[in-house]
Order: sequence, then C-alpha cells, then structure tokens
Amino acid sequence: MKVTLERNHLLKSLSHVHRVVERRNTYPILANVLFKASDDRVELRATDLDIEVTESVPAMVSTPGSTTVPAHTLYEIVRKLADGAEVRLETDGGENMVLTSGRSRFNLACLSPDSFPDLKSGAFAHDFDIAAASLRELIERTQFAISNEETRYYLNGIYFHAVENSASGSLFRAVATDGHRMARAEIAAPSGASGMSGIIVPKKTVGEVQKLLDGIDGDVHVEVSDTKIRFTVGPVVLLSKLIEGTFPDYDRVTPKNNDKQMLVDKAGFAVAVDRVSTIASDRGGKAVKLQARDGLLELSVTNPDHGTASEEVAVDFDTDGFEIGFNARYLLDIIQQIRSESAVFLFNDANSPTLVKEEGEANALYVLMPMRV
Repeated sequence: MKVTLERNHLLKSLSHVHRVVERRNTYPILANVLFKASDDRVELRATDLDIEVTESVPAMVSTPGSTTVPAHTLYEIVRKLADGAEVRLETDGGENMVLTSGRSRFNLACLSPDSFPDLKSGAFAHDFDIAAASLRELIERTQFAISNEETRYYLNGIYFHAVENSASGSLFRAVATDGHRMARAEIAAPSGASGMSGIIVPKKTVGEVQKLLDGIDGDVHVEVSDTKIRFTVGPVVLLSKLIEGTFPDYDRVTPKNNDKQMLVDKAGFAVAVDRVSTIASDRGGKAVKLQARDGLLELSVTNPDHGTASEEVAVDFDTDGFEIGFNARYLLDIIQQIRSESAVFLFNDANSPTLVKEEGEANALYVLMPMRV
C-alpha cells in the first residue's frame, strides 16, 4: 500500500474513528485502526466489538492495499504534524508502515488486516432521516440521567421509541433514568420512525454520536434492527450493538396527579442550591431541604461535621409549610436542562416523585425522587 493524504483530512477522520478504541485490549488487533486504500480514497475503520466507526477520506493512491496500525499512536503523530502538511503512508506487505511528512519519519508496527473484526450489520427493519439538531437535543436533554450501575445494565443507555399520541400525533421519544431521576424528551416522529419498537442505545454510543453531531447541520440517517443501530453522519458511519433487555415502564412512575405547583426563577434557584450544597455531605447524599412559607422557599443543608447553610429565594407557591428533600447534584442537573427563565415544580407530598418542567408547552420533562432530610 502506498498513499498520500492531506494531514488535516487524515486527522479529522482519525479523530472520529480512534475514540472507540479502548486503551487496554485483550486482543492486540482491537488497538489498531484498519486502512483500506483503493481508487482515490482511503477507508479507516476502528471497533471495540460493540461499536464500529468507518470513514473514508480522499487520497492519492499509488498502490492499493490494506493494513492495520495502532490507532492512538497514529492519531498523536498526525495531530503533531504541521497544519496542511502532506502525509505519505507506505507498506511493503510486511509488518511495518512508514509514515513520512516533511522531515519527519515514523516506522509503525502493523498487524495483518485479515484478523480485523467486522461488526456485521444484518438487515434493518426501520430507517429514517432525523435533523442533526433534533437528535442532538434529544441526547443533550436526557444523557445526564443514564445510569452507571452495571447490575442494571438495561439502564446504561437512552431508550428511544415511537409513541402514538392522540393530541400530538406520532412522537419520537428519548428516555433515560438511573432510578433516582428520569429525563424524557420528544420531537415529532420523523417519517419512517413511526411504529418503531423501543431500543436502548448504550451510553458510549450516545457519547460518540453526540461528538459526531457537533457543528453538524442537515440530516442524520438512522437505521435500526432488533440488535443494532447505524448512524450515518456525513462521511462517518457508526454501527453499534443495542443493549438487550427491557427498559422499565417509565410512564408508571411519571407523576400524573401532582397538584402543588411552584414557579421559581431558574437562574437564582440554581445559584442558591449550588451555594448551600457547598457544605453538604457526600455521605448524606448531598441532601438539601426545601421548605416553603410566605412566598419564600428556604433551602437548607445540615452537615454534622461542617455546620449548616441556608438561603431563601422568592417563589410563586401557595402551599405554606411544605417540605421536601432532594439530592443537590441531581436537582442541579435537572435545573440546568430547563430552557425557560422559570422552572415549574409539581409536587404531591414529601415522599412522592416530583415533576419538573419548563414554563409553557415543553417537549421535555423530568422526574426527581425525594430524599429524607
């Protein structure tokens, strides 16, 4: 194989594919990126056996061929080359690749491409185009609530599915929960997504897709089967396994009869929560107590080792004497997702889930479990 590429093109492609490669691998081949040179392009591919990312870049191909080289090492080399430099890659069919650029020369160990794994895609039952901005919003509004608890693996991703709503028509909904908080966001279902059964997209895949969407306009092509999902974002194709398992019935835990409504300025409330939680104990779950009286909401924290803190914020709430406790970090995570100037809290009692949403019609809502304080 003998090819010449423009450094910036190669770097951009490597930045997309090398991220899925784990630093530690049981199989040496998984630490490498696959190069396939033919016609006027070079295809790069990397995988961790759960996710596969492929992208092709323009190149001057003198001799077609293929090989695999260490992904992270190659990325660091190309990243440190001069902007706009010409990069030449050459192998003689042996165990080495020679990379030259200007006066720089590197000799990299290769592994045979014959043993490079192929994450077979199979047949896809559904495919549709979704605006990059819409997909990005669904991810951003729900990603923070993904669980990291490995024993409940079915919560380690975002649950995407189509919902038929008599008032709004067909919706495409994203849900994530860790059992303590839940995030739900939705958009009008893209053509082709209606009737799609629920799928759980793994957290790592969600993160990689989010990075690919950065700065992207236009549409993303999505293909879904029972076991895999494929995203095509411009020249990049990301294929991923789905999480096998049943996502819990989130609708059952979504409050329906919370009749105590509190309206609070989002910015001032977030600052107050952050301030008083400074002395909160990790051992106590970063608990902050909310107590309403006379149009004010008192936020207070008690830490036996460090003391107490309290602050009052003005609220629109007609239920005096109401008290409830929350994990301060979870509360801040949700408040940061609110786009309107005011946040709407809907309570039932101190032991029931609280609903948080934006003022007015919103395409996202959040559920937060209370704490004993």
